[in-house]
Amino acid sequence: MTRDDRLPRDAQSILELAAKSMFELFANASEGMMLVDRDGRVVWINDQYRRFLPALGFEREEDFVGHPVSRVVQNTQMHQVLATGKPILIDLLTNRAGTFVVSRIPLRDDVGEVIGVLGIVLFDHPETTLQPLISKFARLEQDLSEARRELASQRRTKYTFASFVGSSAAALEVKRQARRAAQSASPVLLLGETGTGKELLAHAIHAASPRAGRPFVSVNMAAVPDTLLEAEFFGVAPGAYTGADKKGRDGKFKLADGGTLFLDELGDMPMSVQVKLLRALQEGEIEPLGSNKLVSFDVRVVAATSRDLQQMVRDGSFREDLYYRLNVLPIRVPPLRERQDDITLLIEALCEDIAARGGGAQLELTADAQALLGAQPWRGNIRELRNVLEQLALRSDTHHIEAAQVDAVLREAGLPALTPSALPRNAPRSLPVGDVRPLPEQIAELEQRAIAHALAQTGGNRTAAARLLGISRASLYDRLAGQGELSEIQTTV
Repeated sequence: MTRDDRLPRDAQSILELAAKSMFELFANASEGMMLVDRDGRVVWINDQYRRFLPALGFEREEDFVGHPVSRVVQNTQMHQVLATGKPILIDLLTNRAGTFVVSRIPLRDDVGEVIGVLGIVLFDHPETTLQPLISKFARLEQDLSEARRELASQRRTKYTFASFVGSSAAALEVKRQARRAAQSASPVLLLGETGTGKELLAHAIHAASPRAGRPFVSVNMAAVPDTLLEAEFFGVAPGAYTGADKKGRDGKFKLADGGTLFLDELGDMPMSVQVKLLRALQEGEIEPLGSNKLVSFDVRVVAATSRDLQQMVRDGSFREDLYYRLNVLPIRVPPLRERQDDITLLIEALCEDIAARGGGAQLELTADAQALLGAQPWRGNIRELRNVLEQLALRSDTHHIEAAQVDAVLREAGLPALTPSALPRNAPRSLPVGDVRPLPEQIAELEQRAIAHALAQTGGNRTAAARLLGISRASLYDRLAGQGELSEIQTTV
């Protein structure tokens, strides 16, 4: 008989030979082996395992063998393998004897019934024997944590309600509505001209919502080609088409799962995507391109548009059912020309941001210069105002800006450069030295005028007036009492 003739050629003999060889390998190379029967009793241990008995609290082998494994080995999972019939190939076991890398293999009879479990101690002291593997795993865990932190930083909000600068009645009303919307899970539709701060409000709504700790993902419909929008929204299955990533790619709905999805420039969405978006919002499920599996998601939608969606619905260029699906909590963001009282605050905030980004000194505009800016129609709203201020910062040799410099930039930009007929109510005025009064007196007068204006706007309703002023009703009562007006104005709630 040659050497090759001794090698079996039938499957059963090969399996028996392999099982014998594997058992001998484990018996000789492992740190210990144990066998339990179908009732979970220890029926056998090998010589290597006997050395663990003193550490486990047993002086004699008969005190260990023949007893339930769960009683003699702390934290064992042998009974789980008996119950499920599934092996646990690699596991860490810690008990009185130490920490071990173990493997548990079910044993079956001829009809496939589990009749016992073989436990193998692969390594003891894994902190030293497996140190290279543990170190590599720790590095991978660190890299994964850093990648997750980086992704989270890219998906978190940049702005809060404090970033929406303004104390005018219009600005306060927008922030009031947005704060209420933040506490709801319903879709929000931000309506307004371009440059009014709709994206900033979307960030703020997410930051004030219960989903603040989850991702904030935005999609600009006008910036993504129509042919790619579907993939952008719903993702791509592995190998969906030629050139597709073999691992697939998650869409915005999946990336925003648990958080907020911001749909900017909603009016530019093609009709073909509108249909699939409506279905996704209704069902709470998406189907990636090239896949036949539905993926569930949990996303709160905030949409924004500068277009007249109602007119688009009438024209047939925007689906009526999608419009009603998104137009649950509409918030109109007013243009800058309706917030002239906020011009001075916006100028200050924008100049501060421009200086911080550019590293230069902050611009200081005279009262006349601010009044000139406040008189402009600002068709581009806050974005256009920022552009003018950036031009002033780059063109001026000094940070002190006069009205003539503002006028020159406005005219060169093709703006009308209207002459202010009256300053905004909160714009600073140049007063002669003799006209200066004590600051507390001026503040009290300004406060009195503001309260009177708010009460006039609300028909004497103090609750609504306090809301417009951004103070509590109790604070409003205190101020009215200080002005001697508490008994003069009828309270309405």
